[in-house]
Amino acid sequence: MKTLKSMKKYWLSGMLACIGLPLCAQDIHLSQFMETPILRNPALIGLFKGDVRFQAVYRNQWNSVTIPYQTGTLSGEMKFPVGQYNDHVTAGVQASFDRAGSSNLQSVQFLPALNYHKSLSEDKSSFLSVGFMGGYVQRQFNPAHLTFNNQYTGGRFDPAAPTGEEGRLSKIGYGYWDAGVGMSYNGVLGEATNWFVGAAYYHFNKPKVSFYDDDKVTLDPKLSFNLGFTVPVSERVRVIAHYNQVHQGAYSEFIGGAFVGYGLMDDGLESDRGMYGGLFYRWNDAVVPMFRLDMGAWEIGVSYDVNVSRLRTASQAMGGFEVSMVFKNFLNRWNSTLNSVTCPSF
Repeated sequence: MKTLKSMKKYWLSGMLACIGLPLCAQDIHLSQFMETPILRNPALIGLFKGDVRFQAVYRNQWNSVTIPYQTGTLSGEMKFPVGQYNDHVTAGVQASFDRAGSSNLQSVQFLPALNYHKSLSEDKSSFLSVGFMGGYVQRQFNPAHLTFNNQYTGGRFDPAAPTGEEGRLSKIGYGYWDAGVGMSYNGVLGEATNWFVGAAYYHFNKPKVSFYDDDKVTLDPKLSFNLGFTVPVSERVRVIAHYNQVHQGAYSEFIGGAFVGYGLMDDGLESDRGMYGGLFYRWNDAVVPMFRLDMGAWEIGVSYDVNVSRLRTASQAMGGFEVSMVFKNFLNRWNSTLNSVTCPSF
């Protein structure tokens, strides 16, 4: 057992060391991806019932294997009417923090976003949205806990031995400007089935991401495809489904699933209080049960990744715990409650 634990530690430490050097890292990802719309697709901000929304998500991953990966995000959105509220603009901002393993490789992002929603119907039941996000990212790591091949001599590790990276590893932190653009369409099928589809393209400015003085190492562009719908089943029951697909360099991710919700008040499907239970699946990686509680303007969500990848032997099928909190409401100064029908519920 002790040998297995040591193998886990050094294997994961090696992985973190690789990520912390010049290799291109993938973006952070969350199982509750629907709670970070700017990271999912900037054209998805504003797709909610209300005028303002604040979302916070915290993730703790790989706690059973090594020093845990920790991710935290905080975002805010606000809608502004255009004309007689036929169209509207949503302004938002996403701040995130990500820290990985023993090298303390961390990334801090601050990403403002803007989305224009163009009404395509007289009853304001369908919109075409174009969104843009751009901001600053800072990355750094602590080299004190990294190990390198040159420090292993005669089958033993010598922490005093030269790493072989002297003169090459020129900095322990850097920053860059990042940008992304997206488009989405949302509409209504029948009387009450809301749906949306979208796509986004991130890192089109190809920011340089290297701890070495190497201008050739850039962050791979990322393509994101998004789909979601809400289907009423009865006066109190609805199904909410989400799907997200990401391609970035050699990395691809496919995740999707659905919630079944039950309204707790006597307002039927218009109730803003309810309980939701669901199951999501990240392809070849994890099964993710989720639970959400709606309490008027507040929502609380909890999920846990059950690891099913090749790492499940070391992780003992344990993956990542996530918790989210959402606040959303209307602003009476714009009398926007009269236009609530234009806001799909996801």
